[in-house]
Amino acid sequence: MKVNMSLWGHLVTRSIRGILYLLCRIRLEELDTLPQDGPYIVVANHINFLDVPLLFTHLYPRQTSSLVKTETWDNFFLAGLADLWSGIPLDRNSTDFNALRSAEARLKEGHILMIAPEGTRSGDGRLQRGNPGVVLFAIRHRVPVYPVVHYGEESFRSNIKRLKRTAVTLRAGKPFQVIPPGGRVNGEIRQEIVDEMMDYIASLMPPAYRGHYEECRGGEYKYLHFPDETDE
Repeated sequence: MKVNMSLWGHLVTRSIRGILYLLCRIRLEELDTLPQDGPYIVVANHINFLDVPLLFTHLYPRQTSSLVKTETWDNFFLAGLADLWSGIPLDRNSTDFNALRSAEARLKEGHILMIAPEGTRSGDGRLQRGNPGVVLFAIRHRVPVYPVVHYGEESFRSNIKRLKRTAVTLRAGKPFQVIPPGGRVNGEIRQEIVDEMMDYIASLMPPAYRGHYEECRGGEYKYLHFPDETDE
């Protein structure tokens, strides 16, 4: 399901993508393997303010929604982009059930839900430990999860001061399903599952970016199932 966006929204999105290519040398790897239609979840790392423009403009025209901190709507320009790009306001100071319900509704409508399990920007690009919220969506809705990593934009501010373009890589990994154990999935198990997700994300990145997951296995996982070509 492609996004139903106005001509103005289309022009803004395409213009921002064009500006990104003027400021950055962007390398795309396997991003075209992501389906045009949802529902599914995209999990990505979280570096700085460039994350959402990079990801959204390269997933467009797919119907994509994401959880966005409520403070974003305090800025007129950012609020306009958040609304244009189907942002879901998230109060990070409490358990925001309204945001969770809205995110679930978007999945049911066939959207692609984009989530950064780290929750906060790393700044330096090194992975922080993931938060388990994404696990609830993956288990409850039984949708595939597509990992997308990006790196290089941590150098953007220093490069722009020197009028230098920033080399940025966007790379998609293989999709997987979260297969929970039998019985109750408690907080400890949810953390184990998101740690496996983040471990796989780390395996898609150069070692310097792996941070908390620097000893990533990048192999067999207990809760992640990667369908092979023979699976239906």
